[in-house]
Amino acid sequence: MSSEFDSILILSFGGPEGPADVIPFLENVLRGRNVPRERLEEVAKHYQQFGGKSPINDQNRALIAALEAVLGQNGPKLPVYFGNRNWDPLLPDTLRQMQADGCKNAVAFFTSIFSSYSGCRQYRENIEAAQKEIGEGAPKVSKVRMSYNHPAFIEVMQERVQKAKAQLPAEVADSAVLVFTAHSIPLSMAKNCAYESHFAESSGLVAAGFPGHRFVLAYQSRSGSPHSPWLEPDILGVIKDLHAEGVRAVITIPIGFVSDHMEVIYDLDVEAKTVAAELNLPFARAGAAGTHPKFISMIRDLILERTSHSSERPFVGTHGPCHDICPANCCLPGEGRPPARPGAPSPGGRPASA
Repeated sequence: MSSEFDSILILSFGGPEGPADVIPFLENVLRGRNVPRERLEEVAKHYQQFGGKSPINDQNRALIAALEAVLGQNGPKLPVYFGNRNWDPLLPDTLRQMQADGCKNAVAFFTSIFSSYSGCRQYRENIEAAQKEIGEGAPKVSKVRMSYNHPAFIEVMQERVQKAKAQLPAEVADSAVLVFTAHSIPLSMAKNCAYESHFAESSGLVAAGFPGHRFVLAYQSRSGSPHSPWLEPDILGVIKDLHAEGVRAVITIPIGFVSDHMEVIYDLDVEAKTVAAELNLPFARAGAAGTHPKFISMIRDLILERTSHSSERPFVGTHGPCHDICPANCCLPGEGRPPARPGAPSPGGRPASA
């Protein structure tokens, strides 16, 4: 293994840890965006329904613990650090701790599956802003590639779908439509990245393991001005349309999410499930990749690709493996998206329900 890297950084979105955190967290997410106060307070109610806490930080801590166990057994034996864009542990604080611990060059895994401004480039901007804030001696950070078409990720999601299918009544399970979901993003952002093609490719690869099932794509969790176009169709409308067609059951698969955090829980387990129940439509929801052992091993493999400069870059499908080093024009922000400011959380590219 190359001695170039001395640490690992897990970089994520962040979420409130209790009721008092909710409004400050949402203000961090929405800083620099023209979002009405009533919209912020509406989203805050989503968190309060669940005790004011997002599960995302705990899920990331579980992911890190699982990764540390694998690294401890199989290497590379590098320390793992955790940083967030919008809530504790905030990225600048994490980089300061890394600097104090003598870390100089980290390899990072972003908790994103598909390339986009908010899922990749904005994290790189966050890193740059934090490095400028810290100044001389701030650790360097390089990222691993996006894993949307990694064979291990596809296998994990196929297992998740199979488990969800088993929850449906036997008489409708084999006719269930697979509804893959990803976070909606503004069209102005989508046109500057491979988000849609990654979503379609990854979903098709997972669906190939279920040849008797039709599959469709849907988006969830949109926010922003209703006058600004975002990717569609919305998951709730898709469920209603499928029911109107006579579909007998649906399985929703949040393939665009690494873990079952608040957006998945609220938008699918509450809203989508409620719509399906009102229609008397059998409904099951597949889990995200989470801490599945194959997913954790995949993260280790992606780290090894960078730390050992391995030429083995497994993928499935037609798109080939994603790049490690992003070109200058990769995943540009959409219109009206302000740049990151050193010393401040970047304005969220995703809506405030992480």
